[in-house]
Amino acid sequence: MDPLKLLNLKIDDYTKMKKILLLHNEYKEKGGEDIAVDSEISLLESKYNLKVLKFNNSIEKPYQQFISFLTLSNHQSNKLIKENIESFSPDVIYIHNTWFKISLGIFKLLNSYKIPVFIKLHNFRYNCTKSFFFKSHIDNNDFCPACGIKNKRRIFNKYFPNSYLKSFAMINYGIKFFKIIKSCQFKLIVLTEFHKEYLEHLKIPKEIVNVYPNYLDVDLSKQELKNEEKYLIYAGRISAEKGVEELIKSFLDAQLLGFELKIVGDGPLRKDLMKIYKQGNINFLGYQDNKKVLELISSSNGVITGTKLYEGQPTLLCEASLLGVPSIFPKNGGISEFFPNDYEYSYDMNIKNDLTNKLIKFYENINQNEDIGNVNKKFVTKKLEKNKLISKFENIVGI
Repeated sequence: MDPLKLLNLKIDDYTKMKKILLLHNEYKEKGGEDIAVDSEISLLESKYNLKVLKFNNSIEKPYQQFISFLTLSNHQSNKLIKENIESFSPDVIYIHNTWFKISLGIFKLLNSYKIPVFIKLHNFRYNCTKSFFFKSHIDNNDFCPACGIKNKRRIFNKYFPNSYLKSFAMINYGIKFFKIIKSCQFKLIVLTEFHKEYLEHLKIPKEIVNVYPNYLDVDLSKQELKNEEKYLIYAGRISAEKGVEELIKSFLDAQLLGFELKIVGDGPLRKDLMKIYKQGNINFLGYQDNKKVLELISSSNGVITGTKLYEGQPTLLCEASLLGVPSIFPKNGGISEFFPNDYEYSYDMNIKNDLTNKLIKFYENINQNEDIGNVNKKFVTKKLEKNKLISKFENIVGI
């Protein structure tokens, strides 16, 4: 075929593709949600004519930003989004994070167009910031399983420990955002069935909530063990809500002969834990980039987490499964949805010594763990398969 005709055919196919306008406010420090959005962009670009508008939270005009915080609407963001809607004419508008540069004024703007709007909730922050009163946030628990804040005797819901002003701005935003997602004017997308049930408990109709996990756009290949080192690895924030100290204690109690626990990451407890746990089989590696973390996982015997939080999608555990590496994790939130039913290395945090017992079982099953890792790989590969996710997204948005 003539190259020019082939090019014209490809252009024609592209112009016939359905259009999606994707909006996302990036975080100050790039984290899991930003990476998930980037991966989803790469997925959707293979099927749709996708236009992406990303915002960052740099403050160039403090006075204007102050007004935006008070009004919960950003004039410049609204103007840019309106211009793109009118020039691009999307079939669907797909929204991820809106804090804080995008702001909430866009929802009033979007209501003026007859275009389906979908909001993806990656976390549970909306439930932590829907009230100025701390009692409504913590709900008589020892800590909040959504954000990890501890129960303290206070009246004001100080979401950011070091700033009343920033906390006020966030809660003012959160109260309105919660009203928006409860209004039933926009469809919601969450990562797990657990999150859908959580929203239903908050009186949000299940009919407007769709479950759609994050796509993993990473090149993963299992590496051969370079030495005889045997170790489990934790990678993430080193803080109380992540259960790192309990994890260390359980590891030491299990007395896994010849095994080391490698702890990757940083956080408020790292220095204290390093002083307390100086045993040779506890190794703090500090911050490592994602490539290095994946190398460490690939060469490990298993990945372990002790999080006390309602996690969205356990990206690190999913990556471990794709590498054929087994995981040990708590039955918390929606984590179990990314593993086979009756997975033998999931544990109950409310049962004393259950993690220790699972570690001992892991040690005793050392020769079977590769098979368990391969079963995990097959399960998560099927769950997050590219064409399956595209088809599911088509069904959700209707285009």
